[in-house]
Amino acid sequence: MKPQITVSIVEDLDEIRNGMKELLQQSSAFLCLSCYSNAEDAAEELPALQPDIVIMDINLPGMSGINAVQSLKSRCPQIQFLMFTIYENNERVFEALKAGAGGYLLKNTPSEKILEALNEIYEGGAPMSAQIARKVVASFQQVTPAADESIRLTVKEREVLDALAKGFLYKEIADQLQINTSAVRQRIHKIYSKLHVQNSTEALNKIYKR
Repeated sequence: MKPQITVSIVEDLDEIRNGMKELLQQSSAFLCLSCYSNAEDAAEELPALQPDIVIMDINLPGMSGINAVQSLKSRCPQIQFLMFTIYENNERVFEALKAGAGGYLLKNTPSEKILEALNEIYEGGAPMSAQIARKVVASFQQVTPAADESIRLTVKEREVLDALAKGFLYKEIADQLQINTSAVRQRIHKIYSKLHVQNSTEALNKIYKR
């Protein structure tokens, strides 16, 4: 039996926080470990809890969600952070990704898409709302890959990384490259190992030097 994915929520609005908790409780795939209305309490307790994923709002009272991610990621590198916010401007998006967030969803995302995003980030993906993905892709297209890092990757590994930069999911990459999803995962893990990163967002940031 597949183990449950453990999730903590950091959101100051009661209605959204309780709604997210209820959504997780309705799915047997997830276990809601804890909920917080501010980043300070989360920063104090999450290192001991070690959830697989933290759903993090940006606009919190006191410490911002971006600063919380930056602080927690340095102490708990294995935790994946999924930003859940109303902000879709470029500056906020890239601040969050730079801080260590592995995904970025807008609060108007449908419930089923939220659950899909949690599964995706758990499996090493970088889920983003469509509007955000377009901004990220457009930004990557405006910069030149760093030659010193790119040289370390094989042609096949670069194909996978380029597909990730365009927002393709693992299955779509597999179909595009005419390989199975297991082969895609193997290449992605090799990329992470070579670049000394833990997720696709960090890999793309390193290659494209955002």
